[in-house]
Amino acid sequence: MNGFFILSLILLYFGLLYLISYVIGKKHSGNVAFFTGNRKSPWYIVAIGMVGSSMSGITFVSVPGMVGRFDMTYMQMVLGFLLGYAVIAFVLLPIYYRRQVVSIYSYLDARIGKNAYKTGAGFFILSRVTGAAVRLYIAVVILQEYVFDAWKVPFVATSAVFLLMMWLYTHKSGVRTIVWTDLLQTVLLLTVLLLIIWQVAKGLNSGFSEIIASVASSAHSKIFVFDDWHSRQNFFKQFVSGAFITIAMTGVDQEMMQKSLSCKNLRDAQKNVCTSGLFFIPVNFLFLCLGILLLNYASIHQITLPAMGDDLLPSMVSQGYFGLPVMLFFVIGIIAVTFAGADSALTGLTTSICIDVLDISGYDEKKARKMRRYVHFLLSLLFIGIIWLFRAINNTSVIDALYMIVSYTYGPLLGLFAFGVLFKSRTNDRAVPYICILSPALCFIISRLLQSQLNYPLGYELLIINAGLVVAGLVVLKK
Repeated sequence: MNGFFILSLILLYFGLLYLISYVIGKKHSGNVAFFTGNRKSPWYIVAIGMVGSSMSGITFVSVPGMVGRFDMTYMQMVLGFLLGYAVIAFVLLPIYYRRQVVSIYSYLDARIGKNAYKTGAGFFILSRVTGAAVRLYIAVVILQEYVFDAWKVPFVATSAVFLLMMWLYTHKSGVRTIVWTDLLQTVLLLTVLLLIIWQVAKGLNSGFSEIIASVASSAHSKIFVFDDWHSRQNFFKQFVSGAFITIAMTGVDQEMMQKSLSCKNLRDAQKNVCTSGLFFIPVNFLFLCLGILLLNYASIHQITLPAMGDDLLPSMVSQGYFGLPVMLFFVIGIIAVTFAGADSALTGLTTSICIDVLDISGYDEKKARKMRRYVHFLLSLLFIGIIWLFRAINNTSVIDALYMIVSYTYGPLLGLFAFGVLFKSRTNDRAVPYICILSPALCFIISRLLQSQLNYPLGYELLIINAGLVVAGLVVLKK
């Protein structure tokens, strides 16, 4: 019976997404709608949707799970997000709107040169294809394990059907559709989060005031760490890293900026970015509060905690501690948050490949639309292939390694844009690809040396070092 209800909810959910796509696609199915949303997206709709698309299924299970080990110190990084969003709103967005870019990497062409342009686009494509496929894989694995295995549905079929559904509601209108489907998915995510907290509180026999007191009095409610410079949870490390991560993974990321650039004008885009940045504070705080409540529940009912923090919420949900409602909410939340990010990645990658690699801007409308749909479909197949490959390997260390590689590839992107914004001179464009490949390699060596010689583990600071090395190389070779 559980499987029937869950399957019905999944079908209803995708039915709503397809309905939105169908209504929008009837009037807006051209290339301009797909790439820029006709630059008519309401800023407040984009702002709400960006909250969901900036998260993933990993966030949904990892943030509550990290409380047991790191308390609520993740909020220090969330506060740093605000600084990052301010830089995006008041430094990067004016540049993008002044140049009326479709792909943000065309800025690198005008500012540095063709090699920088292609290198930036290449690093984005590599990062997003790998990162989005890994996030999709983990979400599909969760759904497979807790839902579809009971129905004897093979993993190959589950992943293929999910990607087919995502392709159906994104292939016509692209970002024009994504803006509205992201709104639905974010609203669902927040609703599910509140409902799960409510159900867990019921299991604790706690009202609203008792929940607040329980969180405040918990040994895991610590947010700020100022005294331990060696710790990755040090406030200054977390805050500065949060700002740089936001600039790298949002401000110089085509997928995320594409939605902001679909707003009517610069002022609306700035309101969107600042508002979505503010939204992250209460949303992440609620996820951390949920983690504390789950730990309290486990302590009261003498439940053995899983070895991995990421398994805290899924394991307690799957074992039926909170009943069928929470299981249904959990599945909906995983689907909503995962596909809010995956559909945006698919659209952003299609845009970058069409504009930056294939340069379809010179094609007539009919030929360009055909090429764009062809690329969109092939990317969907590529996602399916990568997910099947991960399943065949079935080795978490390989997936962790791929995630580490992705974390290295954002440094060169950030460095290229930083040089373009901070320096007015030009550099040796032919050397750009070599600098951007050499920098992550040097960062890897630096990380290993610090760990082995000084027992100092590099955390998110690695992104800053990576970008700094790229900027330094470009400055040395500037004309």
